[in-house]
Amino acid sequence: MLVSAKQQAMIMPLKRSERDPAAEAASGLQSAALQALRDNLHGAQVQESATEQATQQVNAATAISDNVDEAFAKTRVQLQTVGSSAPEDISSAMAQFKDYMSKTPEERLRDSILEEMGITQEEYEAMPPEKQLAVGEEIAQRMQDKAAMAQVEKAQESRSDEKNPATDMFLASL
Repeated sequence: MLVSAKQQAMIMPLKRSERDPAAEAASGLQSAALQALRDNLHGAQVQESATEQATQQVNAATAISDNVDEAFAKTRVQLQTVGSSAPEDISSAMAQFKDYMSKTPEERLRDSILEEMGITQEEYEAMPPEKQLAVGEEIAQRMQDKAAMAQVEKAQESRSDEKNPATDMFLASL
């Protein structure tokens, strides 16, 4: 047997897959298209959800803005009604101030003691004379007490003023 030095070329048949390449390409395109469709659908859902959230936020902001506008409107109305009655209040307050300033310090003190006792000037004038006398004595006693307290406070202030120079001189000598 003779063996030829020439090698024989062997052609091996290509392995064929179960499907042909065109079917595989079509299947790949179909799966890519399905994936793109799923992504678009998910993107649309996300966009729809974001749109719903934005709409809810706009509605909430609108409601807040409406509430603020309503509160301002109510405040304006209240200020207008108060503003229209203000001249009466001012004139009344001015009259009370002028009345108070026209009184002597003793009358002011007497009125404040009556107020502390819970008695108005009208109630005092409506009392029988013996009660007026008792209240008058109480007012006189309280006036004396307040005058004595004022003198004590004044004396304490003068003593504290006197101590300061001595203290200062003592501290300066150190």
